[in-house]
Amino acid sequence: MDTLRCIVVDDEPLAVKMLENFISRTPFLQLEASFTDPVKALSEIQARDVELVFLDIQMPDLDGMELSRMVPPRTRIIFTTAFRQYAFESYEVRALDFLLKPIRYGKFMEAVQRAKQWFDLNEAASARPVQNSQDASPALSSEFIFIKSEGTVHNVQLSDILYISGMKDYVMIYLSSSKVPLVTHLTMKAATDMLPSSSFMRVHKSFIVALDKIQSVEQGSDILVGGRLIHVGDAYRESFDAFLRANMLSKG
Repeated sequence: MDTLRCIVVDDEPLAVKMLENFISRTPFLQLEASFTDPVKALSEIQARDVELVFLDIQMPDLDGMELSRMVPPRTRIIFTTAFRQYAFESYEVRALDFLLKPIRYGKFMEAVQRAKQWFDLNEAASARPVQNSQDASPALSSEFIFIKSEGTVHNVQLSDILYISGMKDYVMIYLSSSKVPLVTHLTMKAATDMLPSSSFMRVHKSFIVALDKIQSVEQGSDILVGGRLIHVGDAYRESFDAFLRANMLSKG
């Protein structure tokens, strides 16, 4: 993608001017509009086909978190705020990055370059044929997802995922290619929803497994995957048993 079209939303005019200046200095960014009123901005964001919104969080009438949940599916957010405590919450919406004020141009460039890479990869993926359209969604290709962990956005191949474990509002994604899991601020429900059901199954309130990575099933209730034994919870046993029956070569 050669150009990312942008909208700036910040109730501070000086912050708006700074971002406008940064965008004008960046060849692959095109500014469509700027707003200090988030309510007016919302209708324009919904009407225009833009890729990026630079969005402040603390604003009157409609804060940035609320507004971010109303943008079109294709649009992505880069939050700009003076308050670090919003960083974790920003992971729950379609945010590609989180810039802490005062923003330096170097940090701005790092964020928008990651955003351009994100759109380039998704554009390339969407050009490929998708085998099962039921598993496709605007935020998910048939081959990979993006995971933000410790300030870095990682391109994770679905085929690399062994299993996912969850604790409260965090999940740990265990990969074939790494001994260290990726940790990200995400609920288990959100993780389940973003993965194709044909390849992944939630088998416990705290575990999702990649079905093709299951090494063995012991007594129908314990799954060995990635060298770890995972117990199938009672609430998930019926679905898992149905999967086993459907894929069992021998019925004995």
